[in-house]
Amino acid sequence: MKELSLNILDIVENSVKAGASLTEILINEDDENLTIVIKDNGCGMTDEVVKGVIDPFYTTRKTRSVGLGIPLLKLAAEQTGGYITISSDTAEESPLSHGTTVKASFNKSHIDFTPLGDVISTVKTLIQGHPDRDFLYIHELKSGRIELDTRDMREVLEDVPLNSIEVISWVGENLEEQYREINT
Repeated sequence: MKELSLNILDIVENSVKAGASLTEILINEDDENLTIVIKDNGCGMTDEVVKGVIDPFYTTRKTRSVGLGIPLLKLAAEQTGGYITISSDTAEESPLSHGTTVKASFNKSHIDFTPLGDVISTVKTLIQGHPDRDFLYIHELKSGRIELDTRDMREVLEDVPLNSIEVISWVGENLEEQYREINT
C-alpha cells in the first residue's frame, strides 16, 4: 500500500467485521518514530488465528483466498527497522474485555518509510461506512493532539445519523482545523 492510512482502513474494516462496536485508532508520532495502535472490542482471535494473520496466504474470507492487510503492514514496519505486534482475547476467554490490538512501529527517517497519508479521509470513510459503530481517533504529535470520538458526537447530535453528508463534512473540517492549529 502506498500510504499507511490505507493499512489503517483495512485493519479497522476487519475490526468491524469482527463485531467491534468501538475501534480505537491511536497514532503517536515524534521526529524519529511513528506508532500506530488499532484496538477493538470485537470477538477476538485465538492464538492460532493470530499466528495465521501474519501469513499473506491466510484469510478467514470465503470470497478470496488471501488476506494481505496485516502482512503488508508488517512488511512496511519491518523494512524501516520497526515491528508489529498483535494481541487478542476471544469473547470466550475474556467475556468482559475481548478484542484485538494491532501495534505497528516505524522508523520515519528510514528510506523505506511509507508515509502516513490521508488519515482524515480514512476516518471519514470509516464513519460514513459504519455509522452504527464508534471510532476513537487520536493522533499525538510533538506539537499537539488531534482527537475525534464518535461517542461524543452521538451525544451532541442525538438522532442525526453520523453518515449524513453534513456530519461527514464537519468531521473532515474539524480534523483539518485541528491539524492546522497544531501546525501553526
